[in-house]
Amino acid sequence: MLLCNNVLLAQEITFDRRAELPQVYLKPVVSELVLPMNDLNAESGYVLYESEIITGTDDDELALENVRDYAAVYVDGNLQGRLTDGNKKILLKIAPGKHLLQLFVENIGRITYGPEILDNAKGLFGAITLDQGTIGSWKMIPLNIRNCKVGDLTFQVRSPATTPAFYKGVFKTDALKATYLDVSGWGMGEVWINNKYVGSYWEEEKQQSIAIPSDDLLASENEIVVFELKNNAQKTMKLSQIPIFK
Repeated sequence: MLLCNNVLLAQEITFDRRAELPQVYLKPVVSELVLPMNDLNAESGYVLYESEIITGTDDDELALENVRDYAAVYVDGNLQGRLTDGNKKILLKIAPGKHLLQLFVENIGRITYGPEILDNAKGLFGAITLDQGTIGSWKMIPLNIRNCKVGDLTFQVRSPATTPAFYKGVFKTDALKATYLDVSGWGMGEVWINNKYVGSYWEEEKQQSIAIPSDDLLASENEIVVFELKNNAQKTMKLSQIPIFK
């Protein structure tokens, strides 16, 4: 812990442990076409949609008819980019051949007003095409992220990986005061302190910090767990006395 005249200085937290995502997989659903989250008993949170694709060139276009609200696009475990309802197409930069397509989709929130209030579906629905050919044979796996007991996850020493996962680190403090977690550089995810959920983050938000109440801290070693969806290969976060904005 770094103190200067009883003032908390920025402290770096290293995430050196990793827990694989299949630990929070729920029962999969198989269908020729994608189904919205509502039909998968997943009213909120995350769902993994995956299918095998065959590409003919090294820049085939993937297009989604509907995505609500955010999808991180992975091919063979490597991030290709992200899609939203306002940006539903992406060129896949991969070699021609057979590949595993994975779309990790988050429902950011329910629609509560406006013209879409009567069409409140979330997740993916409608056609998904690759160079205008429809992709079928989907496996859809709800992910128990926000309600999972992170203390029950099995963590291993972190090794190089690019897919979504949980990461764990520890930090010490003897000044039990409210502070902020600086998440700058990370993509999109969720955070727990000492097994208690404290909030989410997204790189496109103006605010790039999460408030940590003093009641959530221990006057000793504290454990932090992060679920990262859009893997930006970050390894550290910092504590700050002030909120962080872009």
